[in-house]
Amino acid sequence: MIPYEWLQEAEARIAPHILKTPLTQDARRNIYLKWENRQVTGSFKPRGALNKVLSLQDWERNEGLVAASAGNHGQGVALAARLTGARAEVFVSEHAVPAKVQAMRDLGAIIHAVPGGYADAERAGRQHAEQQHKVFVSPYNDGQVIAGQGTIGLEVLRELADGDRVANWIVPAGGGGLISAIGTVFSRLKHCPRLIGVQAAASPFTDSLFHRHTQDGIQDLPTLADGLSGAVEDGSVTIPMIQQYVDDFLTVTEDEISRAIAFAWYAYHEKIEGSAAVALAAILEGRVSHGPSVLILTGGNIQPEVHAEIVARYAGEQWD
Repeated sequence: MIPYEWLQEAEARIAPHILKTPLTQDARRNIYLKWENRQVTGSFKPRGALNKVLSLQDWERNEGLVAASAGNHGQGVALAARLTGARAEVFVSEHAVPAKVQAMRDLGAIIHAVPGGYADAERAGRQHAEQQHKVFVSPYNDGQVIAGQGTIGLEVLRELADGDRVANWIVPAGGGGLISAIGTVFSRLKHCPRLIGVQAAASPFTDSLFHRHTQDGIQDLPTLADGLSGAVEDGSVTIPMIQQYVDDFLTVTEDEISRAIAFAWYAYHEKIEGSAAVALAAILEGRVSHGPSVLILTGGNIQPEVHAEIVARYAGEQWD
């Protein structure tokens, strides 16, 4: 668990470097949408990465920063390194989204492509950081990263017209940093909404941890929600936080994720990636049926040709 005060400190620390993203309402569907696809680097991840890196001592930053990432966290770490004059190295899977990899390079990160999936990249990154005595910036298993991500929740609460009337918050969850942070925000509320995590059915590690308390036997299949894929690190601080704060956990299929990506484009004129679309898919598919809901749309860094194909596939569909 992390202190609530860390979120307040994080908000002040990162404020000069991030954007206050829009919160819009879709009254017809009884939802509020937090558009973190409009954040710097196109996702919510700089909130946590910046807070972690800015909280380090100068000598720690000077040793260099190491991260493992599907793409968005690595961009956040690269941005933080650029702002502080540090050197960032990011370990990625050989299957990482090319547009995300290039964006990390454009921000100055040194990229190490690792055979296999995200777990292999994280293992290699941690080993490199330990051997070279560099700071490893976890995407979720770090209190300062979680605190930075929690600033989304603080923003949303200020923007809501009547926070007590919101029944649910629907949050994409991979390693669980963001949803744990939102749970920390809720710890100060008198009337807490239900906190619901969503993940791709193709890589349901966190869903399995929530429902079965184990990741054993879970397959990691390719998914549009690449930022949510892969196993959660053993002993991660997020595991007990999820068990304490989260009320339910859902999974959505690849077809449902695709449809939500297309819906966001046609209904709201917004480009979102698969990891963000899982929250919207849960609503569109009727998985969350009671009361108004807040949806955290975590990013928009989807490979352009993939987005174009999905949008074309649903052209002309009549959306309810």
